[in-house]
Order: sequence, then structure tokens, then C-alpha cells
Amino acid sequence: MKKHSVFYISILLTILFIVWGGFFTGHFTRITTEAFDFMIDYLGWVYVATTFFLVLFSVYLLFSKYGHIRLGKADAEPDFRTASWLAMLFGAGMGVGIVYWGVAEPVTHYTEPPYGEPYTPAAALLAMTYSFFHWGLQPWGIYTVISLVLAYFQFNKGLPATVSSAFYPLLNDRIHGPIGKTIDILSVFATVFGIATSLGLGAMQITAGLHALFDVPNILYVQLIVIGTATVLFIISITTGLEKGIQYLSNAAIILSVLIMLMVLMLGPTTAVFNIFFTTLGNYLGEFVEMSLGLNPFGENDWLGTWTLFYWAWWIAWSPFVGMFIARISRGRTIREFVIGVLFVPTFGTCAWFAVFGGSALHMIENLDQPEMAREITADVSLSIFRFFEHFPASPVLSALGFAVVSIYYITVADTSTFVLGMLSERGRLNPSTAIQITWGVIQSATAAVLLLSGGLNVLQTASLVAAFPFAILLMLMCWALLKGLNSELPRGKK
Repeated sequence: MKKHSVFYISILLTILFIVWGGFFTGHFTRITTEAFDFMIDYLGWVYVATTFFLVLFSVYLLFSKYGHIRLGKADAEPDFRTASWLAMLFGAGMGVGIVYWGVAEPVTHYTEPPYGEPYTPAAALLAMTYSFFHWGLQPWGIYTVISLVLAYFQFNKGLPATVSSAFYPLLNDRIHGPIGKTIDILSVFATVFGIATSLGLGAMQITAGLHALFDVPNILYVQLIVIGTATVLFIISITTGLEKGIQYLSNAAIILSVLIMLMVLMLGPTTAVFNIFFTTLGNYLGEFVEMSLGLNPFGENDWLGTWTLFYWAWWIAWSPFVGMFIARISRGRTIREFVIGVLFVPTFGTCAWFAVFGGSALHMIENLDQPEMAREITADVSLSIFRFFEHFPASPVLSALGFAVVSIYYITVADTSTFVLGMLSERGRLNPSTAIQITWGVIQSATAAVLLLSGGLNVLQTASLVAAFPFAILLMLMCWALLKGLNSELPRGKK
């Protein structure tokens, strides 16, 4: 394959799928839905086993003899301050997702729990526990492993910043041939459609925010305007580079997120939130193994497939993009520092967010007898956080801050994804050209717009989850490759 084959083949495949999903939506829906249903029904255990193993593997690395190994040269200094590093990796890994689901998911589980009676204290605790579970150690364990593997082979072995480089101990120089290029093309393909889906969903939430704040019509054409405006903004950010644009946006998003979380904590049921956080955290950790491996083999699996397995596939589908970005910004960190920063710190922060937002909502519904609040929140997920804010005395301020956070995260995700796509398209170049990044940015936005117009956005989301299955297998192989590479770092007597 030629030098730019990854770029050109990826664009060709992207266009073909845009045409298929955008103009032959019915056929696309049938094929992708059948494929996803098959994987959930017959191969769900692969997702469950993979995500659980990756968490265990990450913890093993933390306490292992490899923990002192530094990503890069022995005297390498981190490229970014720890606060900025954490802000950027959190924005890439979760970003707008926790704003979108922070209130909606706990309330949805409360009204429709996987088992037991809805609208009860037991359902509230179960709802919070599953929210911690879905957004906690498993997704960050996936990101920890893939980003660590990619960072290690980039900075310690001098290989290109591509997903295929992670397989060097297994494939050797074949990573530069057709096999390696195929892996990179699949990575680009998964990233484009995973991000396009998120951009479409993000545009829907921003439009909902405009409707809540300024009574702007919550219609399709406004969503398209949002996508167009955001495209211009993140293209401007692209031209400023990683050290300015993405870093500044990520820092701003985290500062605003903490501010809005503190306001809700102080204005809401403060004591109850602390009680909910510690009780749910204890319940989550106490039932972690059972929840991680539970597949309900003697009952219905509809809820499990709709939520847990859907999430595991979604996080895996996102892993090439998130892993590439976290790897790029992590030079100079030791493996022990890396695992703490990528696995445990974001998990704690995410759980705190759900406790403040979801916990406050459930407390208000349950203790203040406001069942209509639950109906308001679940009626339209894109409006959930704004409906929640309406029950606070500083509602206009909270809504404005929430809108700002969603918008910044939206631009940050688009910005980081184009950066990663540029790296993959240019054979692992750590600072890809602005032209390539802008090209991918326009393609991603166009994909989201076409699929919103055709009604194929949710179908594309299903398709990206189908693409996650081969990455589940690749993630397991990466663990083997990493151990082989790390062993080469140790003195002979310590191997």
C-alpha cells in the first residue's frame, strides 16, 4: 500500500457508508440491526469478559514490576501539566456524555429498573449503582489499556503513532504492510462514525439548550445550523494546535463543569448527595464482580443488551480515537502514574458527577414526591439537564452554564477527533497537518448532517457498535503485546 493509502481508502469507505446510511436507510437499518442483535444475543459474553479483564489488567500494571517504567526516555518530562493532562483526557473520554446522561440515566433506571419495582427507594439505589457501573471502571479500563499500549510503542520503541504499532511484538515489520494498514483503516473508520454519531447527538442537545434558554425552535434545521457553526469554531481551534486550542478548551470545560457541579451541590440537597455518593460507591464496589460478569442466563436479557452491553460496545468503538489521543498527550508519565490518572481519577470524578446530578434528581423525585419531574426528564433526554435545572432557584444561570459546558465539550471532541484522524492518516505523525485535520473535520460534520437529515443517525450508532466487536479481540491481543514489550525493558534477572 502506498504512503497515503490509509487516508484515501478511509475517505472512500466513509463516503460509501454515508451514501448507504443516508440514502438507503431502510436496508442499512435492517443489516446493522440484525448484526448487532446477533452479537448481543450470542457474543455478549465477549464484551463482558473483555471489559472486566481490562480493568483487572490495568490494576495489575499499577502494582506490577513495570510501574516505574516511564513513557519515553528515562529522563522525559511530561508534555503537559497534570491538571491540563487530566482535563484533556477526560474531555476526550467522556466529555458531553456525562452532561447528556448525568440526570437522564439514573432517572430512567429509576422509572424502568432492570429488576424490582420502579419508583421505590430500592429502585433509586439500583439506578445510581448502575449509572456508576456504566460510566466507571470499565470504560476507563478500556481507555487505560489501549492508550498505554499506544503510548509505550510510540515513545519507548520509536514506532509510528498508529494503532497498528501496538502489534509490533506480534507482527514485527508486517505492521508496515497490508495487515497493519488494514488495522489503521479500521481504526479511522470506527473513529469517523463513532464521532459523527456523537456530533449528531450533541447537536440535538445544543439545540435543546437553545430552545430551553432562548425559545429557539427545536427542529432539524436548527440542528444543522449548530453543526455548521460548530464546524467553523473547531476548525479555528485546529489552527491553534494541540498546546493551545485543545488544551485551553479542555481546561475551560473542566472549570465550568466543576463550577456547575458545586452550584448544584450547594443549591440542592447537599447532605443527601454525600450520603448517595458514599452509599452508591460502596454498593458499586461491593457488587462489582457480580455486575461485571452477570449475563442473566436464565432470564430476559433485553435490559442488559439495551444498556450494559450497548455501553461496553460503545466504549470499545470509541477506544481507538480516545486511546490515540490520550497516548499523544501522555509522554513523560510513569506507568503507575498513568494508570492512576486514566483509570481511577476520571472514575472518581464521573461517579461524583452522577451523584450530584442524578442523585439530586432522584432525591427530589423520591423525597419531595415529584413524579412529574421524572416524566419531564425521561420524555426528552436531550432536554433532561435543562428540565432538571428548572427546579433550582438559580435556574437561568445553571442552564446558561450547562449550555456552555455542552458546547465546549462538543467542540473539544470534534477537535480531538480530527487531530487523531490526522495522525492516523499521516502514518502516525504526532503533529498532523492542518489541511488533513480540516478535511476530516468537514467530513465528520457532513456525515452527521446527512444522517440527521435522513434519520439514519441512530442506525449509524448501531453500525459503529458492530464494528466494536473486532476491536474487543484486538484489545486482548494488545495486552499480550504490551507485556512482551515491557519485559524487554527489565534487566535479565527480573524478567
